[in-house]
This record gives sequence, C-alpha cells and structure tokens, in this order.
Amino acid sequence: MASRICDSVLVTGSNRGIGLELVRQLADSPLPPVQIFAGCRDPNGPRSQDLQELAQKHHDVITVVQLDTTSHTSIAEASKLVEAKLKGKGLNLIINNAGVNIPGSLVETGKQEMVDVFTTNVVGPMLIAKDFHPLLCKAAAQFPHQTSMSCSRSAIINVSTLLSSIKRCPENFSVSPMYPYRVSKAALNMLTCCLAEDFRKDGILVMSLHPGWVQTEMGGPEAPLTTLESISSMLKVITSLTEKESGTLLDWEGKNIP
Repeated sequence: MASRICDSVLVTGSNRGIGLELVRQLADSPLPPVQIFAGCRDPNGPRSQDLQELAQKHHDVITVVQLDTTSHTSIAEASKLVEAKLKGKGLNLIINNAGVNIPGSLVETGKQEMVDVFTTNVVGPMLIAKDFHPLLCKAAAQFPHQTSMSCSRSAIINVSTLLSSIKRCPENFSVSPMYPYRVSKAALNMLTCCLAEDFRKDGILVMSLHPGWVQTEMGGPEAPLTTLESISSMLKVITSLTEKESGTLLDWEGKNIP
C-alpha cells in the first residue's frame, strides 16, 4: 500500500527542470503531500507558466511561493507565508533544488562568476535552512515518540552533483571543467555535513542528493536521464532515508558518492 512521503514540502527552483518535475510527481502521487510549496523567483513570469498551470490543476495541494534564494528578504517573506499556510503545523521537508551553472573553465572564470554561483548554490540553501529551521523543528516535535529521522518527519535535501566529489574529480574534470559549479557544490556538501551535525539534536535529517545527468536546460539534450526517470528514482531514495544517511551524498539510485 502506498504511503505519503510527507505532509508538507517546500521545493525551491520549481518552475522548470528538476524542480518542476519534483512538484509534478509529488502532486500526482497516489497519496500526495497535503501541502506542496513550489518556490520560484518570478511566479508570474513567462518561465513559470508550466508551474502555474500545474498549480491550477492541483489548486488544493500546490501553493506557488515567490522565493528568490539570492535574497534574504525574499526567503524571510516566503517563510512567513509558509508558516501562515501551515496553520500551526511544522514543515516536514525542504528540497533545495534552486541552482545555477555557467561555462566555467579557468580562462572564463573571474571573481564575479565565482561569487554569483556561490551565492545561489551555497548561501541560498544556508539561508533557507536558517530561516525555516523553526518550522522544521516544529515538524520533528510533532513525532514525540519517534527518535528516528526521516523525510516524513523533518528533513532537508540539498540537490548536489557527482561533480562536487573531490575524490572523483580526476575521473571527470576533463569532460566538465566548470570551476564555479564544482567548487560551489563541493561547498554545498560541507554545508550539508555542518547542518546534519547541527540539526541532529532537533531530529532533522540533512543530506545531499545527485539527480544524475538529466535532460534539462542545465543538463542539455545529450544527457542520458529524463526528468521523469531521475525524479521517480530520487523520490524512492528520499522515501527510504534514515539517520544513517544524514550528512551523506547519494546519487538518484541511492549509491554513495565519496
């Protein structure tokens, strides 16, 4: 019998690609979350049309939230809106999916490119975790007799990448030399480890997940995985997570990445 992945979830960068497919599959699941908060930078812009149509189809479940992860003001306002919509309950799950990549060989990369990518890929998830921490704590506390951690209780999933692995860098650097993306996602993994240790006392699971090389605007048409394949596998992994996986980096099939 199918079980609900969680009662409430926030997905950042949900207007396209992996984020949009996450929201779609969550909403279309046999037992969808009671509330899905779909965050995106410009909800009324042309790039959010698919998300708005999906939200209209599932108007009782999906709430589109203006959320620019590079703006602390936007994050703070989003957390207030989500808190009001939850009506005293906590937020079970955050999927930090919003991210950017730019062509980034050493020749192409300067200070601004590094700062811009780092701001979105690392600082954004940190501020999300900081501002939404009280709602995650409230969700964890709603399971007073449960000591184990899970995504149905309280969790943060940071969308990372195989290219963030320092150990695996010699194997794949020549194919994808992208300095800003690699360095920022390696930093995201350290943020994940820090948060996992910091939030362990609160019963909040924190881990990083690599969706694979996916056919999105960022991944390109040559990628071997469709968003449908990647997200369906990712959701299976998310459903099965326990405290053993807190602080780790796994791929879409649940395999550990060093």
